[in-house]
Amino acid sequence: MKRFSIITIACLSLFALALPLCSAEKDAVAGPSSSSAKSRTVNDLYPGLTAGALTYAKVSELSEGVLLKAGELIIHEKELSDEIAKASEQMRPALKKNAFFLLEQIATFKLLLAEARANAPKDSEDISEEEEQTAIRNYLSALVKQAKISDEEIQDFYNSNTEMFGGASLSQIKPQIEQFLLQEKQQELINKHILSIGRKMQVEISAPWIKVQAALARDNPVDKARASGRLSLIDFGSTGCVPCQMMEPILETLREKYKDKVNVLFINVTEEPILASRYGIQSIPVQIFFDKDGKEVHRHVGFFPQSEIEKRLSDMGVE
Repeated sequence: MKRFSIITIACLSLFALALPLCSAEKDAVAGPSSSSAKSRTVNDLYPGLTAGALTYAKVSELSEGVLLKAGELIIHEKELSDEIAKASEQMRPALKKNAFFLLEQIATFKLLLAEARANAPKDSEDISEEEEQTAIRNYLSALVKQAKISDEEIQDFYNSNTEMFGGASLSQIKPQIEQFLLQEKQQELINKHILSIGRKMQVEISAPWIKVQAALARDNPVDKARASGRLSLIDFGSTGCVPCQMMEPILETLREKYKDKVNVLFINVTEEPILASRYGIQSIPVQIFFDKDGKEVHRHVGFFPQSEIEKRLSDMGVE
């Protein structure tokens, strides 16, 4: 029990940016599509780039120096540059390469803050003097307070990850599993809400700027694998994580066995925190399966036995 609490739960509770970014889970990663001129959203022109608040932002010609507009909200290029300048020297190159996702983080924060303040009077709560982070935290807490985890969900997770619990019984680790699954469900609700905000608002993003940034953002191992025309299995993990270490020999075996059929990649989240955040990685290890078109077809959290992975690949047409 102690070993599970200290080691396994530490691995499952990886990290979280203030507002996690998720890449599109079901869209392709091809270049600009042939959508009609009437429908020029980020998702239409750059499918698979994001599933966050800017998914349905309209790609427009904005004033010079303006990157984003949403009602009274305006984000200038200087604001983005200033945020990058605040980062450590080590992080700046990655942020410049992923400037679109940094812009999405800033926009998401501001859109959520506006919603939090707009909804406060309905609850007879004046948050005008509250710190911005606290206002958003309270707003999101109210949003997810109805989330519940059933005994069946706990049992299913335990059955699927028995190997990484070190022989602990379900009764011993049930509280930890319940808390973990609850956090996952709450994050899913928050992600859906963030997506809905971006969809219902008239958000515009600079056309020439995003064209450049979309190409930069896809210059990474995961997006290259998704665009390769082959099936892909991406394992997100880290060193010092017991279930991640258990996945290593399995990935090596699969990499050799399916070398001409499936891209098998390992992404170290401590070395690629922005990429992990883009793909909505809240826990490790996580295995994501993509089809030949780059669409996500399955996601598994925790240790995944080789036999189960091969069953999943077989379902995707791998012989």
